[in-house]
Amino acid sequence: MSIHKESFKRVTTHILSEMKLKGEKIAMLTSYDFSMASIVDKAGVDVILVGDSASNVMAGHETTLPITLDQMIYHGASVVRAVNRALVVVDLPFGTYQGNSKEALCSSIRIMKECSADAVKLEGGREILESVNRILSAGIPVMGHLGLTPQSIHKFGTYAVRAKEEEEATKLLEDAKMLEEAGCFALVLEKIPASLATKVAESLTIPVIGIGAGGGVDGQVLVAHDMLGITQEFSPRFLRRYHNLFAEMKGAVENYIEDVKSKDFPSEREQY
Repeated sequence: MSIHKESFKRVTTHILSEMKLKGEKIAMLTSYDFSMASIVDKAGVDVILVGDSASNVMAGHETTLPITLDQMIYHGASVVRAVNRALVVVDLPFGTYQGNSKEALCSSIRIMKECSADAVKLEGGREILESVNRILSAGIPVMGHLGLTPQSIHKFGTYAVRAKEEEEATKLLEDAKMLEEAGCFALVLEKIPASLATKVAESLTIPVIGIGAGGGVDGQVLVAHDMLGITQEFSPRFLRRYHNLFAEMKGAVENYIEDVKSKDFPSEREQY
């Protein structure tokens, strides 16, 4: 019997730990608004990430850097209002936690109070450890994020696979263990070699969720708009499109335009 369907109603950090122990994979997707979150939650996803990828998907920016804390709180609150089952994690946006642990705590408290979220997510390892510790000291659950960290895109200069070389791979494993020891309840690994991701997942007791990190981790996360085929420009190797909503939605809009132009809409039955 799957934990996912029967054993509990609301997903918690403790439930995610149990899923890892039982070998049940964790399904995680992004949402940024009430309508999408309602669909994703009703489908039975375990974790909903209110990602700073809203900067790209919802606002059309090239990077995640421009999105603000107020905007993340808006998206987070919209999602939480729709959710009955999934654990909701909200990204701390760029500039709200790096280099200032007091600001990191204040940002996290705002997210928890104004969104009613279940947890926050931060990118980075030892360089943000002080912020992680301060947030955790307030009783706020923290999800880590290592590998490709999009908020550091100008530092990397590329979205290529990370930790391919031994030095960076060693640091990533050390950072993962450090985040676990600090008290993070889970970890996202983005775009790293599958063999390394498997090694990290096997080395940690907390759940490790991958995106472009192979199948040896404890769960997977994708951007819902990518997975559903609403966005078309983004086609990395790790993305599996389960639908082509872009084509379906575009076709529906074209049919509506044609019906309006031809005076077919509204019909006699569609007016008062």
